[in-house]
Amino acid sequence: MKIVSYNVNGIRAAMNKGFTDWLKSVDPDVVCIQETKAMKEQVDVSALEEIGYPHHYWFSAQKKGYSGVALLCKEQPDHVEYGTGIDYMDHEGRNLRADFGDLSVMSMYLPSGTNIARLEHKLMYMADFQKYADELRKERPNLIVCGDYNICHEAIDIHDPVRNKNVSGFLPVEREWIGNFINSGFIDSFRHFNKEPHNYTWWSYRANARANNKGWRLDYGMVNESLKDRLKRSVILSEAKHSDHCPILLEVEK
Repeated sequence: MKIVSYNVNGIRAAMNKGFTDWLKSVDPDVVCIQETKAMKEQVDVSALEEIGYPHHYWFSAQKKGYSGVALLCKEQPDHVEYGTGIDYMDHEGRNLRADFGDLSVMSMYLPSGTNIARLEHKLMYMADFQKYADELRKERPNLIVCGDYNICHEAIDIHDPVRNKNVSGFLPVEREWIGNFINSGFIDSFRHFNKEPHNYTWWSYRANARANNKGWRLDYGMVNESLKDRLKRSVILSEAKHSDHCPILLEVEK
């Protein structure tokens, strides 16, 4: 199974920038989308159906034009789970899961901590999501959580770790959480295959950051350790430029 995860920073804007043609060329089985910023009825889903994704699921935020996740699937899942059952997460449309046989694939959009109030919200979400994932894996152990985690784990994952040490996305408390999340039984699939620096998935629109590769690795394909022997590939698709993020791709044996 080939899985792509992509924070598109607005699905309609991305489609206007060639996202659909790009997706057709990459041809994944499942697409995890974050930050749709749209309701399903606002999206030209026929264009997605025409390129081979007849099964698509949308979980939008209550606030229009904000957050939201989606799953595009070639095959119909056995089950689709909208949200986590945790109200404040689900009001913002941040978690959507599809089950295929013994595999579960989740699109997750973890909040950013742009100010003190949102940082507190983010930390609460992180703690509650860890508990949710722990419980979910008792029932669905072969879990893959793809998405924008809004955290750089290690110094290697950010272009300037010294200057950004007090910036949300690279705070010690955030880095500790994602480390603990991995240690709870997940594999950071990209780092499983690639230990090299200068691999990022998000760049500011300011100061020509992308051209100079001054980025952050915020997007992850976290794979439960039970799938370690089935994990075949995990890469960053930095050539795709429909957003301030770029997509990631991973492959697991079905």
